[in-house]
Amino acid sequence: MPENILFPPEGLRPQPAFSLQSLQTAQESGAILEAFVQRCDVHRDLHLLLGPIAGMLPREEALAPWISGAERDISILSRVGKQTCFTVTAISADEKGAPVARLSRRAAQEKAMDYFLQHLVPGSVVSAKVTHLAAFGAFLDIGCGIIAMLPIEHISVSRIAHPKDRFRVGQKILAAVKSVDRENRRFTMTHRELLGTWMENASYFRPGETVRGIVRSVKEYGSFIELAPNLSGLVDTRENLHPGDGVSVYIKSIRPERMKIKLQLIETLPPEPVPQPLRYQITDGVLSRWVYSPPNYEKAPVESIFKAAVP
Repeated sequence: MPENILFPPEGLRPQPAFSLQSLQTAQESGAILEAFVQRCDVHRDLHLLLGPIAGMLPREEALAPWISGAERDISILSRVGKQTCFTVTAISADEKGAPVARLSRRAAQEKAMDYFLQHLVPGSVVSAKVTHLAAFGAFLDIGCGIIAMLPIEHISVSRIAHPKDRFRVGQKILAAVKSVDRENRRFTMTHRELLGTWMENASYFRPGETVRGIVRSVKEYGSFIELAPNLSGLVDTRENLHPGDGVSVYIKSIRPERMKIKLQLIETLPPEPVPQPLRYQITDGVLSRWVYSPPNYEKAPVESIFKAAVP
């Protein structure tokens, strides 16, 4: 089970049937709830509809101040139309006597961060949601809107030109903690280890098969074809191949001792209408050491070591 199951990313928490009684119970227990933000008023306060009850999330309670960009208006405006977590801090009546629940996303984020700093260590596997893609990596919500960075070099073993080649915004993924900066309350993530070793990926393929692949890089001596996010093979030099092209390839040989797959190009293919789902080999627990290369690999092993930073 992922380590952040108590504080899932926003949008992944089950939504209860709201009532005045359930909100009063949540206020007493400090439970974290979630609902869609309906609008942002001129004072930058957020308004939610919690079943028959109106909810108001004040501007100062919309985001924990230690989160990067918390002071910017866009951090508030961008919550409209999105599921947002909160705790119930008070329930009062408006001028017409109708109940109004006062909410705090900040309190939910403080709870989540306290838990993460206590329980998450390098190697911890968590559920995450992709919130933004940039040339250098992907931003992930690892719980209650707390954002962590996943650098592009840690997304997969097969190199990609941009994170959009692997992810889409809003996608639910798994990730592992690469490092923890406790002083600044920041987490850096990795993803490639969860996609499996060379042998685990190669086990899905056999010499003599023809399969679909994606051109990832074109060199003078040949082109690297991604068969899976953590597995690539090489085809001989061909003209008119470009990174991102879909192709069909014939598998000529698989050599674990050299970690090489020799391929023969059959033809180029149109893009897939829907990206293939990611296939995870690791889905929970805490990693300490991950070795990508096969046991009989001729060169130095390709591996990842997870350890806490020295204070």
